[in-house]
Amino acid sequence: MREKKRVIFHMDMDHFYTAVEEREHPEHKGKPVVVGADPKEGKGRGVVSTSNYEARRAGVRSGIPISRAWKLCPEAVYLPPNFPLYIRVSNEIMEIARKYADKFEQWGIDEAFLDVSARVKDYAEAESLAKQLKREVKEKENLTCSIGIGPNKLIAKIASDYQKPDGLTIVKEDDAEAFLAPLPVRKLLWVGRKTEAKLKNRGIFTIGDLARYDPTVIAEAFGVMGTQMHLSARGIDRSEVETRTEVKSISHETTFEEDTADAEAVLKALDSLAAEVAKEAVGQKLFFKAVTVKVRYENFETHTRSKTLAFITNRLQDLQKTARDLLKAYLKNDRKIRLIGVRVSNFVKGEKQKTLA
Repeated sequence: MREKKRVIFHMDMDHFYTAVEEREHPEHKGKPVVVGADPKEGKGRGVVSTSNYEARRAGVRSGIPISRAWKLCPEAVYLPPNFPLYIRVSNEIMEIARKYADKFEQWGIDEAFLDVSARVKDYAEAESLAKQLKREVKEKENLTCSIGIGPNKLIAKIASDYQKPDGLTIVKEDDAEAFLAPLPVRKLLWVGRKTEAKLKNRGIFTIGDLARYDPTVIAEAFGVMGTQMHLSARGIDRSEVETRTEVKSISHETTFEEDTADAEAVLKALDSLAAEVAKEAVGQKLFFKAVTVKVRYENFETHTRSKTLAFITNRLQDLQKTARDLLKAYLKNDRKIRLIGVRVSNFVKGEKQKTLA
């Protein structure tokens, strides 16, 4: 018996934080809106969390320094993040979307994968179902989303970004390679700036370039990830939509008011972040086994270091000691630090587990 082909949706909310802010404050509609740190008239610290499409036309993108955003678009409405509101709205949207799928996998606060293979017999029915989902989100939450439909998660994810905002893009299995070929190689999942630069050095600029490249050479250059990238460039992705309800990580980070090389000040801030993370873990009855620290220098060069513990814990002293040990490697060169962060992951949930001394 022939295996039924998969049909996967990727739902991505359009400029989520700023869209929620515009919904709550209609007076901002039509204006450039930026959610992030306080710009302080071009002298602020921190980065842009999200910008709406009006702000993006001025060059304001997620992750750029807030001071640069101000220079690019001083007339924008700058708002601090309201995470309790965004999380509440996200939960409501995900509850709507969950009803449409047999398998549902939320990614972050504003996107999700839906496996609808058992609910539709062809792509025409898939399109109708996606339109119904978009309509319900709009009617109930007054927000728009873009949906990509494809034979796997990779294609669906890239398709959802193809016609933003409020888009709906269908890519059938036979059309996948042709759809991907002209797109920049950076569009592939897991291809970051450094990998993109290495690929460009080999003359690989588009996904089609990568698909046509000798796979053995790519594997030699990039290892297992190279093999995966080459398969992805050909539209091949066998990963399943995984129903996940558990918390994957807890993290907190802070941007210093002024870049600093004061090791004691940095470690003191690290201890405070660890306290926030530990408090959240204890509150959710979560025991963790992995600790990660993040450091960003004044030139925005960013590093992370992780350690897997030999025991599970949610004790503050364990977290602080591990985080300090991980961070100290970055304090030996007297470089000024802009931002630090602490994350815990690899959780075990329970009421009665005992931490090990």
